[in-house]
Amino acid sequence: MATRAETTVAAPGDRDIVFTRQFDAPPELVYRAWTEADRIAQWWGPEGFTTTNEVMDVRPGGEWRFVMHAPDGTPFDNIVTYHEVEPSELLVYSQGEPGDEEQFRVTVTFQRDGAQTELTMRIRFPSAEARDQKIKEVGALEGGNQTLDRLAEHLSNLS
Repeated sequence: MATRAETTVAAPGDRDIVFTRQFDAPPELVYRAWTEADRIAQWWGPEGFTTTNEVMDVRPGGEWRFVMHAPDGTPFDNIVTYHEVEPSELLVYSQGEPGDEEQFRVTVTFQRDGAQTELTMRIRFPSAEARDQKIKEVGALEGGNQTLDRLAEHLSNLS
């Protein structure tokens, strides 16, 4: 379970959203839940969504191609390209729809705090307008929080 949750939308004119969570699990386990195809398929996405992985190659230059299925069945193709990978510590990647020129960059840190992990996910959009559009049109704040809630539930089922 997550013991602390924070979401920050950067000031107007900035282009970031930052989610911070404290999980009752060590960084190694949280990282594996984020980087192993069979695990991430169990929790990735907002409430009611499912994820079908096509390819997951977690290494610099590697890709994760997946389809998120909305509760009504609508498919959303996604592609992640990894830039930096430091096991149990850091993931940096770009994400968007295939062929999308407006990809966003995600930095995820896994910080040990005793037996727990403080996870910080910073999403940097190409512009403040692109960030605000994702918040308004696709519910990026709610979706991000729900996704991390599902990760907390997944981790609690492992212990």
